[in-house]
Amino acid sequence: MLAIYKKELKSYFTSMVGYVFISLFLVVIGIYFYVYNLSNGYANFEYVLSSISFLFIVLIPILTMRLMAEEKRQKTDQLLFTSPLSEEKIIIGKYLAVLTVFVIAMVITLIYPIILTKYGTVDLKLAYAGILGFTMLGGAYLSIGLFISTLTENQVVAAVVCFIVVLLTYLMTGIAGMLPSDNCSAWIIFSVLFFIVCLVTYFMMHNITLSIGLGIIGECALAVVYFVKPSFFDGSVVKFFKWFSVIDRYDNFSLGILDLTSIIYYITLIILFLVLTVQAIKKRRWS
Repeated sequence: MLAIYKKELKSYFTSMVGYVFISLFLVVIGIYFYVYNLSNGYANFEYVLSSISFLFIVLIPILTMRLMAEEKRQKTDQLLFTSPLSEEKIIIGKYLAVLTVFVIAMVITLIYPIILTKYGTVDLKLAYAGILGFTMLGGAYLSIGLFISTLTENQVVAAVVCFIVVLLTYLMTGIAGMLPSDNCSAWIIFSVLFFIVCLVTYFMMHNITLSIGLGIIGECALAVVYFVKPSFFDGSVVKFFKWFSVIDRYDNFSLGILDLTSIIYYITLIILFLVLTVQAIKKRRWS
């Protein structure tokens, strides 16, 4: 795993991707830091991080698009598959490498709250809680990007798909607010979402029996709930999307609140997508 980690980390700084990411990230943070904190006199650095969360839409695809797609394009993934390393070690090594690049940028941001203390009173606990939450948010997005990179051998396709997925998570709550909120519409929306889950399950595992069985059980359960207690679906669409929204989970951190629930959520999301990535690799390795 250490060899994979070193190889991937080195590749980021020999191809300039790592330098471009860190430079762009720090330039944007520097601009917002000047405007919010130095020019307007706000003492809350966490407001800066909340305002630049849109950067993930562009930067995550750039960082993750080559992780597995490039290996598949150059056929070097076959060397990985025939190596004595397990799939888990390969994926964890790659993930830790891309996470290290992101963490390097985040470590530099630790300086900004200290700079603010030279101009007034700053609550460092609030500032560093915001930085921790932002790091967890980035780690979750990186795991999603790694998974998407595993599904294709084209870096451009991986980047575009990742861009769309991250954008959708960014706009998820707003989109949910525009959807119909009546019981019947909510039932239909959840039925469609569950159908999509079944399709993804099939494409991941190629087990038609499992996918159909899962679909039948899920759709029947939704129908029973709708006819027995339709009030359950009242406002459920917005609540559902808000609960699963990756970006909305950062709201408490942006207020300087160390939200343990959100930390657990991000860790769970990271583990989930790493497991999905490993399963995708295993399927390709033994196919």
